[in-house]
Amino acid sequence: MSPASRDVAQIRLDNAMRLFEEFVSATVKHADAATLRGLERRFAERLQIQPSYWSQIKGRSRQIGERLARQFEQLCHKPPGWMDLEHGLAAAPAPLTSMAAALAPAATPAEPSPSLPQDDDERFIIGLVLTYYRRHPQRARNRLLDLLGEVLTPAPRAAARPAAPSPQAELDEWRKLQSGIAPLKPKKR
Repeated sequence: MSPASRDVAQIRLDNAMRLFEEFVSATVKHADAATLRGLERRFAERLQIQPSYWSQIKGRSRQIGERLARQFEQLCHKPPGWMDLEHGLAAAPAPLTSMAAALAPAATPAEPSPSLPQDDDERFIIGLVLTYYRRHPQRARNRLLDLLGEVLTPAPRAAARPAAPSPQAELDEWRKLQSGIAPLKPKKR
């Protein structure tokens, strides 16, 4: 593969992700869990490709060829050749585009930050959550805290899982328990 074709492949991938971000922004007017589910499948349907094919494009195991690029342009109402041109961040109307660019890892990081998304799937989830939050901050905050409550709330340390007592400790505990119980009175006949 020549450097020029690699550049076109990357530009087309970037533009496809931009189209997806525009689709998410246009689709998620009133974000709730039902709306957020299946966005990738619906986007693939809009592009008239299989959801698995879209997943392969995102995962970089498939490239967007000439014919598919023109199909994307036509179905997303873009001018011919739009997929082959770089589009600056300022020209992008989608709010997720600048967020995705800001969260994209640096060109050659020495060690990736654990707080930054590591792949397209993580960037997608962050984009969805951020879109939901920007549209309904209080509802998003409450819902996310409910959903993530178990993860965000630390479990009690020692009380949650006590160490298994030794046999001698069990016997001592049993004797202590017995000493606090009054003996049964014999039945009268």
